[in-house]
Amino acid sequence: MISQPSRQYTVELQALPSRIGQVRRIVSAHLRYWHLDPLIDRAALGVTELLTNVHLHARPDKTCTVEMELLLDRLTVSVHDHDPRLPVVREVDLSATCGRGLAMVAAVADSWGARPDGDSGKVVWFTLPARVSTPTRPIRGVTPYDGVTPYELALEPPAPGHAVDDHRPCHAPARSAVVG
Repeated sequence: MISQPSRQYTVELQALPSRIGQVRRIVSAHLRYWHLDPLIDRAALGVTELLTNVHLHARPDKTCTVEMELLLDRLTVSVHDHDPRLPVVREVDLSATCGRGLAMVAAVADSWGARPDGDSGKVVWFTLPARVSTPTRPIRGVTPYDGVTPYELALEPPAPGHAVDDHRPCHAPARSAVVG
């Protein structure tokens, strides 16, 4: 018997640097919405590395799909693209400035892999252990009834005058007490 239904989220995008940051924020917002806050850093790092690989290496185009699926106690994040070449973990020189993305994914994930996807394309995925926790406080702006999706929440900039970190107070602009 399944105690929880599957939760799934999919977004299609062009793997361009500006979109990669946006998808990272969307992934983080969804994990908060699903009460999986402890997974945010590792999932955001993993999806960033996989999307960066699409941006740098995928041909003929940069169109891809990011999918997150929470099933029981496992979160699977996968990136589907149109390039049939499977990625390879390479040994890199210590002075190299790139080439460690898949090794980083392997380091933060429970498991990862790549497989062909149809006639042209592939899926690269990683998994993280997930235990749904009970929220200690409600997520600001997200309740089941207010109609705000995690996607919409991730796209909104912080309100003017509000601290991004709820634990630090906002400071008023400096004003001079000296006339003139």
